[in-house]
Amino acid sequence: MSNIEESKYETALAEYDENAWLAALDSVLPGIHEADRNAVQIWFRFFPLELRKYLEEAENLEETIHGLAMQGDFDLATQIDTSHKFLYGSRFWPKVKSAIGGRIESFNDENVDLAAEMRSIAEATGDSALTMGITAVGLMTLRQVGGEAFFVTDGAQPAPKGLLAKSPAEIVKIRTEEPSQGFLGFLKTIDKEFRVTWDETEKRARFKIIFDEEIATAAARDQSRNWLGKDERCIEGVIPVECRSAACGTCWVGVVGGAENLTDVEPLERKQMKVFGYGQGDEKKPFIRLACQAAAEGSVSIVIPPWNGVFGKKVYGNVDKVVLEPATTSAAKLRETIDDALEN
Repeated sequence: MSNIEESKYETALAEYDENAWLAALDSVLPGIHEADRNAVQIWFRFFPLELRKYLEEAENLEETIHGLAMQGDFDLATQIDTSHKFLYGSRFWPKVKSAIGGRIESFNDENVDLAAEMRSIAEATGDSALTMGITAVGLMTLRQVGGEAFFVTDGAQPAPKGLLAKSPAEIVKIRTEEPSQGFLGFLKTIDKEFRVTWDETEKRARFKIIFDEEIATAAARDQSRNWLGKDERCIEGVIPVECRSAACGTCWVGVVGGAENLTDVEPLERKQMKVFGYGQGDEKKPFIRLACQAAAEGSVSIVIPPWNGVFGKKVYGNVDKVVLEPATTSAAKLRETIDDALEN
């Protein structure tokens, strides 16, 4: 399908706000394979519906983006066929797009139950445990970008590479495996080494981290590539960073595997995540973290979002003001923006 005008189905999907979508996702979550269970929840936080709506309603988009201190590529419309590459189910994207197109054509203006839609379309594309997550992504992508943009391409995907080329069960196991500690490694304690995988589509996209070390600190030691050339926000390592004090929000990451192997969220990180608008959740070891605050107690697999910003107060409201202690000049520059977001 291509050049499709807004359909009745899209209109029906637009009746639901972000909370309703997240509730539907939570409802189908037990039926999603563990390989994609965290990944799909991360995707929904990487591309929040309420932020999209806020930007669409802005009178001056450029000023609004500046006021939210947004950096990087936050527009889902430019990443329709690639935003979900960290999901195992990404390989089913063409089938999902086709199934959604079929659903649009068969829609008879009936009431829409989001969870039921996710289940039925996933079942139409094959093994629902492996396709449910990418189906939820497909429906939300349709909701945000519209049918005309969604169906411009057939969604063809490259052959799976790296860790994602393995079976779902193998992926889950390997994500948290400890690397070899070498001869007499069993004697290591505080200097024990673990592994952080930052892109499961690449074989060598990983770096070492020692016990109780923050992810951002470990990432900065890896100078194997020109990270700044890859992303102008990457001034130290593969993970974008402006400070080391939870003051900027630049280093947020999604934890697709091994969230239990990171230290518990401290009060500062939790409060700041609300300020930034990143939807961390109330768990002690959630799947969205600040890399400068989360320290390793084992191996983890993460995904790095393509953007960052400070939009919690203006988009979601009811954010408690916190005292910021920026550690760098760059972080200090963001403090005024963050304070403004909290007060207005």
